[in-house]
Amino acid sequence: MTDWRQLGAVDVDGPTVVTVGTFDGVHRGHRAVLDRAVQAARGFEAGGPARAPVVAVTFDPHPLVVLAPDRAPLLLSGIDRRIELLGDAGADHVLVLPFDRAVAGWAPGEFVRRVLADTLRAGVVVVGTQFRFGAKAAGTVDTLRVEGGRLGFSVDTVEIAAGPGEAAWSSTRVRAAVADGAVREAAEALGRDHTVDGLVVEGDHRGRTLGYPTANVPAPASVAVPADGVYAGTLRRIDRPGAPELPAAISVGTNPTFDGVQRRVEAYVLDRDDLELYGVAVRIGFRDHLRGQVRFEDVAALVAQMAQDVEQTRVALSRSERPSPGPSPGRSPGRSPGRHRAAPR
Repeated sequence: MTDWRQLGAVDVDGPTVVTVGTFDGVHRGHRAVLDRAVQAARGFEAGGPARAPVVAVTFDPHPLVVLAPDRAPLLLSGIDRRIELLGDAGADHVLVLPFDRAVAGWAPGEFVRRVLADTLRAGVVVVGTQFRFGAKAAGTVDTLRVEGGRLGFSVDTVEIAAGPGEAAWSSTRVRAAVADGAVREAAEALGRDHTVDGLVVEGDHRGRTLGYPTANVPAPASVAVPADGVYAGTLRRIDRPGAPELPAAISVGTNPTFDGVQRRVEAYVLDRDDLELYGVAVRIGFRDHLRGQVRFEDVAALVAQMAQDVEQTRVALSRSERPSPGPSPGRSPGRSPGRHRAAPR
């Protein structure tokens, strides 16, 4: 897969199938759109190749960072992770359009001409039914169809919903679940565990002393990190292709028992004290919420609880199933009745 970080870098030699969106998190709704684009690419005719390349167009930074910084959301996936996920979902190429005031000011017709027609030579454009684009989000699917008729591409739409009559999958819903600590709910909408990437830094070395050495990752300010508490999940180093996912008990918070102030993610890989991870990029996956953050009266009480957390992590990981990555008709992305709520902190 190829990723282009500006319009001038694009290199296509024939008609393409294009989809456009912010694609934060690349959740099941996004994957439904990519699935349709892949289907369109396989059946591409009109004198083009037997299989047209699929190009996903996304934006960096998130448009609200430019248009309304006070309302800019925490991201489910940074741009590199988003590109990776779009490739996994079927994109052959990803065009990351640098979003600034100039791009924000493009009228819908200008966006279509400059990006879809002149640069990507779109033959088919696939978008969600609620797709909006151009200055002040004035462009709609109908606008896109009119422009496509004029410029020579067709438009296909996908209903980004969990099933008939159900609410649409959305990045906003996933962010709300993550903020609430409802990581199983987030995984249902994402089709995979929610993850946080970061570099492991030296901590207080307290975990090793207590018998539970942890990999410490400062909570990224721009990324959606689950609510403070303890989770069952995984850790994988991402500097080595093919590195295994390791089972981990994960703590998110400020470590109030020791009057901590910095919010961070700490992962103890079960039964491992031989990992050298300082300075290593890791991906921490959140599978299940176990409990909220607690301030303990003494170290002995904390260690006893940590032992319980580890055993609960084993149980949670042994009984949990990894969510399916594809769209799941008939399952709602809304609040699930079996989720765990974070305890009061």
